[in-house]
Amino acid sequence: MFTFIGNNKRILQVVLFVVAVPFLFFGVDSYIRSSGTGQSVARVGDYKISQQEFVDALRNRQEALRRMTQGKLDSRLLDSPELRLATLDSLIQRRLLLDRAVRAGMTVSDSHLQDVIAGQPAFKDGSNQFSYERYQQVLRSEGMVPAVFEARLRQDLMLEQQREGYFDSGFVPKTVLDRLVRLAEQEREVSQYRVTPDRFVGEVQIGEEAIKQYYEANPQAFRIPERVKVDYVMLSAESLVSQIKLEPAEIKQFFESRRSQYRTEEARRASHILISVDGSGGAEAQQKARARAEEIYKEAIGKPASFADLAKKYSQDPGSAANGGDLGFISLGSMKDVPEFEAALFKLKEGEISQPVATKHGFHIVRLTALQPSQGKSFEEVRGQIEGDLKRQRAGRKFAELADRFSNVVYEQFESLKPAAELLNSEVKRSGWITRTSAEPTVLNHPKLLEAAFSQDVLKDRRNSEAVEVAPNTLVAVRLAEHSPASARPFAEVRAEIEELLKRRAATKRAIETGAEQLEQLKQGKSIAVDWSSPQLVSRGERKGVSEAIVRQAFRIDAEKLPAYAGVGVSRVVKAEEIAPDRRRGFGEGLRQVLGQQEFAAYLTSVRQKTEIEINKERLEQR
Repeated sequence: MFTFIGNNKRILQVVLFVVAVPFLFFGVDSYIRSSGTGQSVARVGDYKISQQEFVDALRNRQEALRRMTQGKLDSRLLDSPELRLATLDSLIQRRLLLDRAVRAGMTVSDSHLQDVIAGQPAFKDGSNQFSYERYQQVLRSEGMVPAVFEARLRQDLMLEQQREGYFDSGFVPKTVLDRLVRLAEQEREVSQYRVTPDRFVGEVQIGEEAIKQYYEANPQAFRIPERVKVDYVMLSAESLVSQIKLEPAEIKQFFESRRSQYRTEEARRASHILISVDGSGGAEAQQKARARAEEIYKEAIGKPASFADLAKKYSQDPGSAANGGDLGFISLGSMKDVPEFEAALFKLKEGEISQPVATKHGFHIVRLTALQPSQGKSFEEVRGQIEGDLKRQRAGRKFAELADRFSNVVYEQFESLKPAAELLNSEVKRSGWITRTSAEPTVLNHPKLLEAAFSQDVLKDRRNSEAVEVAPNTLVAVRLAEHSPASARPFAEVRAEIEELLKRRAATKRAIETGAEQLEQLKQGKSIAVDWSSPQLVSRGERKGVSEAIVRQAFRIDAEKLPAYAGVGVSRVVKAEEIAPDRRRGFGEGLRQVLGQQEFAAYLTSVRQKTEIEINKERLEQR
């Protein structure tokens, strides 16, 4: 949905959940009709999913799949009926959940929305601060405006609230958890015998008629989509960097005027012993904690070399106690949450121990273990960094100056891209084959640019496209170079592929039949010549190189009578004795999550059943 927040997992959790729930609990076949939706793709209650909404969602999903597979996914899969149906189903689910969230009175405050947006790395500048200019720029590159983005994000946060209500409510009884953990930790000794299709491929013969029938029955499998090759010119701030020339004196002057920026501030390595205070205990608890801290302080002063041992023994800070109280290096101003601690630390001499320091967390006994003095970097150390920064700054300004002129030249001199290339002191480049869903090089793989490449202006009227912003500070214009309509690969070209496919299918079928026969003989106690692999102990969590399918099969076998066979041989069962507490907790949390998912899926099923849904098949399949 938002390609620019790929690293912001919290927001995307609910988005990905809503758009990626498989058809495990739902199907849409029963909703497909040809009436009732008008010009829309679907109707969910009173809400209509428009053609544009569906097209945008499909493009976003296609782009996400391209990123996940690094552009290696077959372009035919990116516009398959299955992907279209899955995309529409995700929109239907989203609408159902939003309706229920609104009815339940769920809201997202403006302040919470602002905090979420301000916290996104994609919207921060070089100093790691939220930049409204950067915010607008990123949205613009995605073809969005703040009002639309914020409304969509508000919906996503509401859906997240709704989902977490189910996912955080799973409950597992202790006795059930104990039994399941022991089953999960159980090990089984397995041996394998593989009956592979390769053994039968040479025995299979495929007739010419069967090959032709498969070709004629599966035209979509051999369809070459409509394609174009385009000439293109790109204006980017990055490409302008190489054109920027700087005088050595400029770089030196910049360094001299900002020497303070190239200093590392003093840092102090601290260790501490924390005595926490019971918040419900009032003044009495405060006094008790202070007295305890004073006792430990006196012990530490008497044995300063044993400070780490005392921290391990007494400190109530779970994050540092095991490390002897070590907190690492701390710079001035980095502990604004506990200013009293920082003030005490920066008054100490190396090796010195402070008296108990009161903060909101309790009482700290602080020791300064090492000092890292402030240091300035030399000009030679930072020269390359300064030169790069200055070039990028000037390239950014030059890009801003050229952007409008580039767009105007592309539009006004629509019969050629050469004037635009001359303006940029660049050259016109040519792409490889581009489809409506994917392009190489990746700079052209942007939904708006792909749309422009197949527009009437470019395809029919033979004009330049408009300059499209494909990334921040990056504009691209394209022009048709070559066009290839959708077509079918000729039979002669694919004949060998089909023959190999049909051979593999027949060989696989024969391998399955042979394996089933041998398995049945083993179950009946008959002795057959089988070359078993060496026995190996596996568990559900530790497969040790054994495939998941085989491990799953091994644990389905009734272990009362061994050896037993079920696609894999099991000769021994090793029961779990002691289960580590952290392992038990982790398993319980995972189980609660699974139960929450099941409850949420059941809720979605219920909501679907109570809502009238219609899908316009013609609109769904419309290219």
